[in-house]
Amino acid sequence: MGALTSSQAESNLSADTILELLANRRRRYLLYALRGQDSPIELSTLAERVAGWEHDVPPEEVAKNEYKSVYVSSVQCHVPKLADAGVVDHDEENHTVVLADSFDQLESYLRVVVKDEPENSTLYAALETETGEGFFSQIRENVARFKQ
Repeated sequence: MGALTSSQAESNLSADTILELLANRRRRYLLYALRGQDSPIELSTLAERVAGWEHDVPPEEVAKNEYKSVYVSSVQCHVPKLADAGVVDHDEENHTVVLADSFDQLESYLRVVVKDEPENSTLYAALETETGEGFFSQIRENVARFKQ
């Protein structure tokens, strides 16, 4: 297995860095796809899932050009930026990605920005299903608790 790259692991992320990382929808989608995964995921699998969410179709229905756009931008831009911040570990040899320790520092912000996603989208349905009790249900409960 190749070396995982994550240049800022173990450091605190600044507010500016967190906001910059989450400002791009495709990067947010990559992070949503990686949540809850303990083992590295191939970039091709991530690109299929993200392209499906972007075009609101199941991954197997993603057009080749849509997949390629997500894959190339992920490899050339988004994954390296997340790895440089220490949010993901990227194995460039095996083309895999997994969340790194610094992800914990921005997860609460990710939970806030996800509220902007349409409730009838494939992304919304996937996040609700994949998290057992429901990602959005957890957010609603946390918001209600803070309002008390």
